[in-house]
Amino acid sequence: MAGKIRLEDRECPLSATLGVVGEWWTLLILHDAFDGYTRFDQFQENLRISSSILTSRLRTLTGNGLLERRRYQTHPDRYEYVLTELGRSLRPVIVTLAAWGNSRLDPEQRSMILVDRETGTEVEPVVVDRRTGRELDPENFVFAAGPAASEIMRNRYAEAAPRRPTPGGQR
Repeated sequence: MAGKIRLEDRECPLSATLGVVGEWWTLLILHDAFDGYTRFDQFQENLRISSSILTSRLRTLTGNGLLERRRYQTHPDRYEYVLTELGRSLRPVIVTLAAWGNSRLDPEQRSMILVDRETGTEVEPVVVDRRTGRELDPENFVFAAGPAASEIMRNRYAEAAPRRPTPGGQR
């Protein structure tokens, strides 16, 4: 099941995803991994997290394929936790969450900002549709029932997208 999170038996993808990454320690561990941390003691020292909570979260992250546990030392065995492709795919989500938080602060109150690596200029991330490049705003984009939706989900979104294309691409 490469590249897919093992989600709980929940129909809503938001609910299922939050079951995997919704705990705040989990997002902070991933954030540290994006910053290059790989070892248990690095995560623990930086986050000031208890070893039992960190162990539990790392187990969840490796079990769901977001981190890979690799031995880097024997006698005693020591492991590092490296982002997988699936784990790296969460970076835009975490960047967007951080940017949203910063947007609620005055610029002088921000302790961390996102900058262009080459210019050092602060950037403002937005979420866009990959195909059209259009920003995902609620006026133009809404949720609709997908192919596997239950009757309850179909009823919930019955009026959401009246011009939804069929699988063959026709309306």
